[in-house]
Amino acid sequence: GLQLVESGGGSVQAGGSLRLSCAVSGYPWRRVTVGWFRQAPGKEREGVAAIYGADGKTFYADSVKGRFTISQDSANNTVYLQMNSLSPEDTAMFYCAATGAFRPADPISPHSYNYWGQGSQVTVSS
Repeated sequence: GLQLVESGGGSVQAGGSLRLSCAVSGYPWRRVTVGWFRQAPGKEREGVAAIYGADGKTFYADSVKGRFTISQDSANNTVYLQMNSLSPEDTAMFYCAATGAFRPADPISPHSYNYWGQGSQVTVSS
């Protein structure tokens, strides 16, 4: 199966930036789709962004469009989530997830994924 190792995260003041990384192994990159999700205390897990490994097509939740950027380094099987203009409402545990299902129809839905990273805490203070 797929293995995911996350890094990054931390604490930042409102308006600041952070970058998360997700190293993926165990499957041909061209068939992998990777997504980023977040879960705040007492809230459901929500999709943030996703990328098709095959062609780099990206998807974003409306709440992060224009602020977050997902990208991939296919040579190193790593996906990044650059987060800019962070606000306290972005505070959450962030998870990367991956699936070997080729181009899932709803790449922002957590139900499309069956492999998950360990999670990275992002805390934004006002």
